[in-house]
Amino acid sequence: MEETVFNKKHLSIGQKVERIRTFRGFKQEYLASKLGVSQQTVSKIEQEEEIEDDLLRQIAEALGVTPEVIKNFDEDKITYIINHQYNIYNNEIKDNATNNFVFNPIEKIAELYERLLTTEREKNELLKNK
Repeated sequence: MEETVFNKKHLSIGQKVERIRTFRGFKQEYLASKLGVSQQTVSKIEQEEEIEDDLLRQIAEALGVTPEVIKNFDEDKITYIINHQYNIYNNEIKDNATNNFVFNPIEKIAELYERLLTTEREKNELLKNK
């Protein structure tokens, strides 16, 4: 059912890095300095279909996320979360237009995505053990 709510479009791993970098408000120059490469190299990385695991770990660390967040990034789900921000203080959904954030929404998105991944892993473990 969830697949009908969110459009499935393929993003390369490089495009996912670009989207997360943009969501975090970082420029290519920032990521380049964190990785010790040129801005042009970051531009090339963001065009790659795949990125080796070691480099992906470095990128994830520079962006403040895990490699799994990058690999499993889904722009439509993030957009949905932003538009229907979950208020962790009183467990209700609020419209983004009326919600005054008292925290960094990007960090909360990353936290929610991490929790989603953890839940999925736990569910898969339970299914394996049956």
